[in-house]
Amino acid sequence: MSDGASLSGHDHYDKRLIVRVLAETKTIAVLGASANPARPSYFVVKYLLDKGYEVWPVNPGQAGKPICGAMTYGKLADLPATPDMIDIFRAPDAVPGIAAEILAMEKLPKFVWMQLGVRDDESAARLEDAGITVIMDRCPKIEYARLSGEIGWNGVNSRVLSSRRPVAGHKVQSLGIRRE
Repeated sequence: MSDGASLSGHDHYDKRLIVRVLAETKTIAVLGASANPARPSYFVVKYLLDKGYEVWPVNPGQAGKPICGAMTYGKLADLPATPDMIDIFRAPDAVPGIAAEILAMEKLPKFVWMQLGVRDDESAARLEDAGITVIMDRCPKIEYARLSGEIGWNGVNSRVLSSRRPVAGHKVQSLGIRRE
């Protein structure tokens, strides 16, 4: 079981775990990234790039073409290095094959994040047995915005109180997640 997950599995994650994952991550491979600006995976790639992460979109149909200015790769094996995080934007039934592909990598990522609606407890257990921290059924963009206070600017209760003043960042105002 991933540190910070509840005893009932991955139904709840401690805020400190999410902050740690977002803070320790520098490179993210987004599996299932779309070139269509109307798709959520496109917006997540754009948002994460704007927050300073190095993002490697992975989409076999878009390989060699940029998505949000980032070069797209056909598969995990084509990436220039092992990413800190692999963000899975694919249907849950694709997760077992993706987990096998991840576990076959020469060097393993620190984190695997499955997007909203994506959950596979058996694959998560296999990944965790290999030392990978797994987060399921969450969106890193939403969690970043919630924990940095940005989501509160839209009238959403982020369950995070802060007296920190927002800082004008590159392209967007941000409280940010403190990263090394």
